[in-house]
Amino acid sequence: MKIVLVNPDIPWNAGNIGRTCVASGTELVFVGKLGFELSAKEIRRSGLDYWQHLRYSVFPDFDSFAATLGPAPSLILLSTRGSSSYRAAPYREDSCLVFGSEGAGLPDWMYEKYAGSLYRIPMWSEHVRSLNLSTAAGIVLYEALGRVRPDGGSGTKC
Repeated sequence: MKIVLVNPDIPWNAGNIGRTCVASGTELVFVGKLGFELSAKEIRRSGLDYWQHLRYSVFPDFDSFAATLGPAPSLILLSTRGSSSYRAAPYREDSCLVFGSEGAGLPDWMYEKYAGSLYRIPMWSEHVRSLNLSTAAGIVLYEALGRVRPDGGSGTKC
């Protein structure tokens, strides 16, 4: 499974997501323009001493990344524009959980091209536009892993 960040802006979110990826054995993919340097101390501070164990890759654009996936990839895009709950997503062990940037979300063309693969995390308050990116990634990743791992997602520690 992979978490894919498209045009991420905030290093602390990327660092925190990286830490979650290490904990779950998930790859982190950076796509497009990064609002930070991967070598920046802010991102490494967020990932703490786990960053050296992170499996990650970087692609200049989404099409370059998608070309590595082969036929019929499992792309699950998360956005406040999604019409179905993330709980209804068809997770697979090879799913790519795709998140847009903190400020702009996904590029407009992705909403059109992948309209049938858009999911959202429900919110019950009109006072919040969206959840923090690292929070959203953690919620969706652990839902997905709980469904596809034979041990039900039970790890050795919490």
